[in-house]
Amino acid sequence: MRPVTMGDGGELSWDGCVNVRDLGGLGRVRPGAVVRMEAPTRLGESGWTAVWDHGVRTVIDLRDAGERVPDRVPRPSGITTVHCPLDPVGTPFHARWSSIDNLATPLYYPAMLVEHPEPVITAVRMIADAAPGCVAFHCAGGKDRTGLVALVLLTLAEATPDEIVADYLLTYDRMKPLYDELGHPDQLSGVTKLLAARGTTIEASLTSTVASLTMPDFLLDNGLPAVELDALRARLLR
Repeated sequence: MRPVTMGDGGELSWDGCVNVRDLGGLGRVRPGAVVRMEAPTRLGESGWTAVWDHGVRTVIDLRDAGERVPDRVPRPSGITTVHCPLDPVGTPFHARWSSIDNLATPLYYPAMLVEHPEPVITAVRMIADAAPGCVAFHCAGGKDRTGLVALVLLTLAEATPDEIVADYLLTYDRMKPLYDELGHPDQLSGVTKLLAARGTTIEASLTSTVASLTMPDFLLDNGLPAVELDALRARLLR
């Protein structure tokens, strides 16, 4: 894979978040449209001020209700938080993939998009229908659930597979100091070994998923109304 740099939205420095970036400049994504990040619960006052100053007015939380913890400080009153659990907890799919990769690698993405596209479409609709301003979306570490939503948006925005892979891989670098601090094993090494045991790589798995998505048919065929597709494009694209 050729080296890919961040777009002109770029990586952001928000005190209390180590894995946050504006997707602007990847494909046709407009800077200031969408931001991906880890859970913002560690943001302090200056961090939330930076969120506000970047134009974020909606935060979409992709975590299950049981994962949510209180914020370190209150969020600005002008920011709306909406909850959109992405993992289909309680389904045979979730039980099956929890035993395969704990839904923590790109290996499960194709099956998720085929078997349970509904929560992905719901997240996309929330982005399309959000109030004016930038939309930030996150899960816990900002890698897999966040990565899946980012992949769908970036594919719609005509980003290349190399751009999408590079964006996904950045999270491992950004989260490593925090995981080291918490005593967690190296995430990239673990995921790489798991995928190698199944005869693939992170890059190949993500590239295959992107290739399987026909846009905008995937969105329309799975219930996104045409009017909301237009709203999504107006928000997202330049």
